Amino acid sequence: MGRRPKKRGRDVHGVLLLDKPQGLTANQALQRVKRLFKANRAGHTGTLDPMATGLLPICLGEATKISAYLLDADKAYRAQIQLGQRTDTADADGEVIEEKSIPQDWGERVEPLLNRLEGECEQTPPMYSALKVDGKPLYKYARDGVEIERKRRRVVLHELRLESLGSTEFSLYVRCSKGTYIRSLAEDIGEALSCGAHLTALRRCEVAPYDTSHMVSLETLQTLSEGEASLEALDQHLLPVDTAITDWPKLVLNRTEVDRLEMGQALGGMSCSVGWYRVYDQSDQLKLLAECEETSVLRPRRRLHIA
Repeated sequence: MGRRPKKRGRDVHGVLLLDKPQGLTANQALQRVKRLFKANRAGHTGTLDPMATGLLPICLGEATKISAYLLDADKAYRAQIQLGQRTDTADADGEVIEEKSIPQDWGERVEPLLNRLEGECEQTPPMYSALKVDGKPLYKYARDGVEIERKRRRVVLHELRLESLGSTEFSLYVRCSKGTYIRSLAEDIGEALSCGAHLTALRRCEVAPYDTSHMVSLETLQTLSEGEASLEALDQHLLPVDTAITDWPKLVLNRTEVDRLEMGQALGGMSCSVGWYRVYDQSDQLKLLAECEETSVLRPRRRLHIA
């Protein structure tokens, strides 16, 4: 008997803005979305710790080809930070490893401190992170009780805004560059206040160019998947592929020009400056991602097949 043909999913294309719940890894959330949409391909655009909630853009189908560009995007968070305790993971999921008294004047010092921390800085990635050393995630070394020396990384803290003060904790809004660890920021703040600190809550509210306005929960998606016309209802929550790169200039080309690019040929004599472009045909269908490396020469980089 021959083998049964492998059951195929759908060639569905778009970007879903998921409100990731607490307790799931980014990959677990991705797999649930992929199953609900019956999608052939899916990928997310940057991890969120299991403790964290909020905006997780998930790319389906041809949108996976642009997911790498979202990895470089600025991000924004709302964070809750507890003073007086350090944990081995720098968040509330870890074990307390140090306790210190909290200065009485900390409430007066924290806002000026945040102002000083804004701008370019260097961070040491936490041991409990997905950053790899010799092909192995740091958190696996940490679980084995092995401390690995980590290189400090340059990041940019575009905005740090104090939002509320409690008796021993505070909340803040953070807008930052890619690669920023909010857990490391919490530890840096605790060190500057001489009392230690750890992250107790984290919610991502922006992955440029997206915010929370079109975000949808897993519970909502599950409910839609159980109703009539379930796939059509789910697809209503997908944003077009090109919404991820709306800051790129748009080029509309004729059929001959598009065909040449799709065959891998560069186009000379173009009215374009150096940079990346979204290339559309004359029916306004996104066809390619292209780059102008030298003035007036456009080179194809990624071909897109969006029905």
